[in-house]
Amino acid sequence: MYRNFRIVPNIIFGRGAFNQLGDILKPKRSSGGSMVFIMDRVFSGKPLESRLPVAEHDLVIPVNVDDEPKTKYVDALTAQVKAHTAKACGVIGIGGGSSMDLAKAVALMLTNPGSSVDYQGWDLIRNPAVYHVAVPTLAGTGAEISRTAVLTGPEKKLGLNSDYTLFDQVLLDPELTAGAPKNQWFYTGMDCYIHDIESLHGTYLNAFSKAYGEKSLELCRQVFLEEHEDSADRLMMASYFGGMSIAYSQVGACHALSYGLSFVLGTHHGVGCCIAFNVLDDIYPEGVREFREMMTRQEVPLPQQLTRGLSDQDMDTMVKVALGLEPLWENCLGKDWRNHMTPARARELFSRM
Repeated sequence: MYRNFRIVPNIIFGRGAFNQLGDILKPKRSSGGSMVFIMDRVFSGKPLESRLPVAEHDLVIPVNVDDEPKTKYVDALTAQVKAHTAKACGVIGIGGGSSMDLAKAVALMLTNPGSSVDYQGWDLIRNPAVYHVAVPTLAGTGAEISRTAVLTGPEKKLGLNSDYTLFDQVLLDPELTAGAPKNQWFYTGMDCYIHDIESLHGTYLNAFSKAYGEKSLELCRQVFLEEHEDSADRLMMASYFGGMSIAYSQVGACHALSYGLSFVLGTHHGVGCCIAFNVLDDIYPEGVREFREMMTRQEVPLPQQLTRGLSDQDMDTMVKVALGLEPLWENCLGKDWRNHMTPARARELFSRM
């Protein structure tokens, strides 16, 4: 049986496209209710916030993404929206991957009972989400196109993986990525590059994933190893293609290990992927070599010795979280992956981070 998966139905791309957000939202306002803008708080008081098409009764929530999105934060945001309006007619996520994941999760929890903890896993969501829109201001995570809202819960880091998680509308405006701190720009872009490497070298690879992955990889190389005036445009499309590549395949060892790193240390996803990828020479040798070349060319440092001095309990927790992501390991190493990635080997990889 082949997966019959959904994709985002509406996408607008182009410099200045953000100016059309009000027109895009207008038909959804006909039913009444409030639009909810979940915006990275870095834009509070900045020109972007003043450009939001906010109408009477709408709600703007500047969100704190200093930490990776947590289930308790999603539940608190959902409660805040419900206290503001009995009917949210749309949720708009503005920011990087964390802001978009928060928007996806809140849109889901407005129509599904209980806590977001209850839905960490695959296809546990039962009711369609509120209409929701992605406006990325960073490029690389693929959150704008993925069916996952990645959340850290009390026991695990695992996404709300569902066809209902997908955005209804994506607005891709490369102008919005201008001014991002260079390290953050690089680490987020490397998330996309690593998506491509893991997809293209995985056991789940197929012509669909390969077509998107190869184009995304080509664009990443143009952005990080060459000079182009439209690099922002290229990276935004690389992110989209990279997200599509893993939609019909899967990520691999790097993402599994980065989840363990993030769960224990709170390491942000982009830089966490870079730290994990840097120790995977034996699994992705050419990819790691090229990653280091990109890092050198862009003059971006990589945090070192994050796991030095961690307790045995913390190390065991990281290993447990990482090895719990079975589809990622199967894509990376095959159905007998447990014979190749033992707890001892995973621990040794973490010790090198």
